[in-house]
Amino acid sequence: MRTLIVAAIGCVALASPAAAQLSAPAAIVEEVKGDVPGIEFMDYVLPGKVIKLGANGAIVLNYLQSCIRETITGGVVVVGTDQSKVSLADIQTAKVDCAASKAQLSESEASQSAATAFRSINQTGPAPKIASVYGVSPVFDVAGSGKLIIERSDVAGDRREVTVDKKTLIKGRFYDMAKAGTALMPGASYAATFGARKIAFRVDPAARPGDVPVVSRLLRF
Repeated sequence: MRTLIVAAIGCVALASPAAAQLSAPAAIVEEVKGDVPGIEFMDYVLPGKVIKLGANGAIVLNYLQSCIRETITGGVVVVGTDQSKVSLADIQTAKVDCAASKAQLSESEASQSAATAFRSINQTGPAPKIASVYGVSPVFDVAGSGKLIIERSDVAGDRREVTVDKKTLIKGRFYDMAKAGTALMPGASYAATFGARKIAFRVDPAARPGDVPVVSRLLRF
């Protein structure tokens, strides 16, 4: 049985690169321990990616759509779309809260103020769909330097502007408010703007500081 599993992984490894290049990222790397070739902290990984952990390596993967968080030690990992397949590895899997659906605002909404991006509690009709984060210090995937504006949409006057560059970004693309020592208000609604892109999100009322999985705090423009 072990031989069959290893052989199957080998087949996926041979077939996957071309298909993987056409795919969106499936997961993000939250942590790496030991010598794991080709994988680093906060890397996006594509479906079909083969990760060789060896005897002592370990990795924590956060799946972006399924909100599955995996802690894998040793062996070989094949990244899937919603979860991993492993051989000769110990895997611990948990379902976590995450912003699985991106809520980027439309062109017309982007031209309005942040306060008009959401309906008030007195208005009728369905509220716009927005993403939720489950930590008070979100991680923004801005993919470059520029000015990040974060503005409350449910209360006037709360506006923050941050100039992000290679000194403040992780891997040249991620701005982590926790690393910057700043936090947002649990239960509040916000609009974040970076260049021409804008995203609407809400901080979950139970959001907390501290050790919160990356995928629970990640907002992708």
